[in-house]
Amino acid sequence: MWQHINNKLYRKFQFKDFSEAFAFMTRVAMEAEKMNHHPEWKNVWNSVEIWLSTHDAGDIVTEKDEQLAKAIDQLLQ
Repeated sequence: MWQHINNKLYRKFQFKDFSEAFAFMTRVAMEAEKMNHHPEWKNVWNSVEIWLSTHDAGDIVTEKDEQLAKAIDQLLQ
């Protein structure tokens, strides 16, 4: 589940291995590019952490972040 932490949406994802994590990041990158809204993220082996905020709005959570979070969640289904 996404959490509101320090004016950002945050979620940590766990995968079987690095290849699955990287494949997920690739799918997220394609969605983010379509929306022209890019995440802050970190990948270590099988985990991916994502933070979403809208820089143009002063680094707060906006509807753009909520929409990207939903799109990311749908990639897991």
